[in-house]
Amino acid sequence: MLEVKDLTISFRSADGNISAVRSVSFQLEKGETLAIVGESGSGKSVTAMALTRLLPEPPALYQSGEILLDGQSILEMNEKMLRKVRGSKIGYIFQEPATSLNPVFSIYEQIAETIRLHRPDVREVRREVIYWLDQVGIADAARRMKDYPFQFSGGMQQRVMIAMALCCRPGILVADEPTTALDVTIQRQILDLFQALKAKYHMSIILITHNFGIIRGLADKVAVMFRGCVVEFGNAEKVLRQPQHPYTRALIECIPRVGLKLDRLKTIDYSSLPPV
Repeated sequence: MLEVKDLTISFRSADGNISAVRSVSFQLEKGETLAIVGESGSGKSVTAMALTRLLPEPPALYQSGEILLDGQSILEMNEKMLRKVRGSKIGYIFQEPATSLNPVFSIYEQIAETIRLHRPDVREVRREVIYWLDQVGIADAARRMKDYPFQFSGGMQQRVMIAMALCCRPGILVADEPTTALDVTIQRQILDLFQALKAKYHMSIILITHNFGIIRGLADKVAVMFRGCVVEFGNAEKVLRQPQHPYTRALIECIPRVGLKLDRLKTIDYSSLPPV
């Protein structure tokens, strides 16, 4: 369904090209969940945005590699073709729903605009908006869709963003740190919602996170990114049980464990890691 081969991306600057992603490769099949795990600055979000060429060119420079969606090259598509891919085939949910939603338009207006743009064949737009708000667990959707973003909690705003991404019925949903800004209880609810929607609509998910703790039981595959490279890729349960790369082991060791009393939390000793 989606294949990334040896993708290398840099950004132009006054001091020359700065490498952000180096020789990244992974595959995603229909119905799978791929977790891309790594710390801030590892290249996770750059990789995700590159899937539909959301990175502005320039300063972004796709130096080498391929991005294939159902056998078609994303890097060879023109802007008109890319608009058909964005939203309709690959949808996005970003980290901060409060900044992704427009504060001056109602929830209905924002979701309706998305439907009209990507699914012009839909006649009953209002019914469709209510349907998707209901699917993501927003009670009394017919009334709440008239409200504005500030009238929703952070968790409810993120549910609106999920509805907005899914209303185009994409085959792949990219969730970029979708629960980082939420408390632990709401985080679990959102992750459970992803699982339920994935099963119902047979879609694939790319979950971007810095937290190994949330992917157990959720992801089928995991790609661990460090300094712009994928240092480990494989079955999620196997990687969690038997991590091969020192950086992967270090990330897993940093997960806080309930009941374990420590004077100091584990941190990563970068000097002990091999170069990439």
